Amino acid sequence: MPFLWCGSRQKGQKWKQIEEAAANLDQLPSWTAPDNSLILQTFEWHVPADRQHWRRLQNALPQYKAIGVDQIWIPPGCKGMDAHGNGYDIYDLYDLGEFDQKGAVPTKWGTKRELEDLVCQAQTLGIGVIWDAVLNHKAGADYPEPFQAVKVDPKRRDLEISKPTEVNGWTGFDFAGRNDMYSAMKYHWQHFSGVDWDDKSKQNAIYKIVASNKDWAKDVSTENGNYDYLMFADLDLTHPEVRADLLQWGTWITNSLKLNGMRLDAAKHFSSEFQRTFVQHVRKTANPDFFVIGEFWTGHLPSLLDYLKNVEYNLVAYDVPLLERFSKLSHAQAPDLRRVFKDTLVQCRPDHSVTLVSNHDTQPGQMLETPVSASFKLLAYALILLRKDGHPCVFYGDLYGIRANVDNPMTPSCNGHLPVLTRARKLYAYGEQQDYFNQPNCIGFVRYGNARHLSGLACVISNAGPGVQRMFVGQRHAHKEWTDLIHHNTKPVLIDKNGYGNFRVQAMSVSVWVDSATVDRDGLKTDFNVNIYDN
Repeated sequence: MPFLWCGSRQKGQKWKQIEEAAANLDQLPSWTAPDNSLILQTFEWHVPADRQHWRRLQNALPQYKAIGVDQIWIPPGCKGMDAHGNGYDIYDLYDLGEFDQKGAVPTKWGTKRELEDLVCQAQTLGIGVIWDAVLNHKAGADYPEPFQAVKVDPKRRDLEISKPTEVNGWTGFDFAGRNDMYSAMKYHWQHFSGVDWDDKSKQNAIYKIVASNKDWAKDVSTENGNYDYLMFADLDLTHPEVRADLLQWGTWITNSLKLNGMRLDAAKHFSSEFQRTFVQHVRKTANPDFFVIGEFWTGHLPSLLDYLKNVEYNLVAYDVPLLERFSKLSHAQAPDLRRVFKDTLVQCRPDHSVTLVSNHDTQPGQMLETPVSASFKLLAYALILLRKDGHPCVFYGDLYGIRANVDNPMTPSCNGHLPVLTRARKLYAYGEQQDYFNQPNCIGFVRYGNARHLSGLACVISNAGPGVQRMFVGQRHAHKEWTDLIHHNTKPVLIDKNGYGNFRVQAMSVSVWVDSATVDRDGLKTDFNVNIYDN
């Protein structure tokens, strides 16, 4: 198959502009910018419920550090209603695997002591910890209580479809196993706005609690009319006792574990005003640099932008439009890559965008399944890890594989090349960026490097046949050989006297080219142990 000479027809004037733009890099802010950061989500939906996960992660921390990870997003480690559950069925925020509640002392992930050991080791290695906070609801109440409620249309939660009637809802939370340690707060029906089960009639429906000054929150997603209610017993975040307890918890857990940040689960289902208040409170009382991701899950860019505006840009959000774009492109026949970032959050609000290729909710079989084909994942990860914009997040299930069936081996995504991309991000993906998005199926870009990372890199991506991009990397690299980090057996590229190279890429693949002299020095050929369950 012949190579596609992407960009070979560019006019001389364009080349001159590119050269001039790269002439004074040491005078730009990017020349002394801090090193790149990288988030790793450290779980997937099928992690075994053996209560060993905190230990597994602690053992893996040195390798995470070696491949460029400096923040780990860990699962919700508070006690859930199911001792073997993932923690989104939240029962007690203050039980981190310390008290005998819901049939066990540990959570699915381990004990509080093991959690503290994990966090301590992470801090020793300079790795920050992001906690997965479930603040929208509670589950597994200790007993039901009577109260007035109305049914609402499940597809239009703003429409009542019954008259008020007495129901028995599971809203009584005493946390007897904790015995008031850390918080004396008990939860009762008045602390909630809705439930999905009437124990009196044994009916499942969405019931909105009827009481003075009680309604669904208005500053939530408008999907289904009003998307305040998601599941279980929905917390009323206008209630002063609820607000005070959650704010206290935010300070308590951040100080106790010395957290670097949080992910707010189900952010489109609870008050954006409360989210803003919560983040500002934790920054004031515990960590002024607290980094918070709001899981406002929508592919509708205007809704994401409205959310960020409503929280006054105190949080960042997932770039769901970009993920959906990856999914769509990956299942089309050689689609045009040139507009891959059009109308995405990372294009509009790069500093407030968390870019991703997959997570626990989008993996196969889950509620938000957004499949990116196996053949496209390497391309997608190159586009989020090696470029200058956004806060990229790598998925545990891509790094190790998905453990859906213990009888089947776990297969890492990207043919095992994902750690190469993460290391390339940490070592080379710095400085100004020049795009060569000039052909539909072969795109490229150059990062020129900065004061601490002089090499920079050249990346070429093809979603069709093999191709070549002629790109300018700078005259300081003249007569040097550059090596492809992904395909080690590929012939090196010799940079010409003017600072240009003809950078090749194989069919349906990615090539990441760097100065050959740096490859052995930086340990880019070091293997990554992909079997975390043998650690």
